[in-house]
Amino acid sequence: MAEKIYKVSRTDAEWRRMLAPEQYAVMRSHGTERPGSCALLLEKRQGRFRCVGCEQPLFASNGKFESGTGWPSFDSPIEGAVETTVDRSYGMIRTEVHCATCGSHLGHVFPDGPPPTHERYCINGIAMDFSPDA
Repeated sequence: MAEKIYKVSRTDAEWRRMLAPEQYAVMRSHGTERPGSCALLLEKRQGRFRCVGCEQPLFASNGKFESGTGWPSFDSPIEGAVETTVDRSYGMIRTEVHCATCGSHLGHVFPDGPPPTHERYCINGIAMDFSPDA
């Protein structure tokens, strides 16, 4: 199967120059940040959470909720902002979430969120930045 070409694409060297080592490990190598380690976990202002790799708006603050997991959690993404794939790592089958614009790994989605979607997008905060509403 051919690898998908994203609207924003960079060489591995470009990604390494652009991202901090911890961001690269999560976003380009499908890693996970330590739970509770990201300041965005506590972000409560109105605004949008954007992909660090391409600035694509991913999630609106009105969909953020406290899941108790240690990672920022959202009930749904901004329409068209993310894509999902099957993740079979670590002997589990999970649904991986990645940026639809640059392909960066963001986290996973689980079917245990609040109504109305009942989904929990469990996202590595290190893969996002926050833009408050003006």
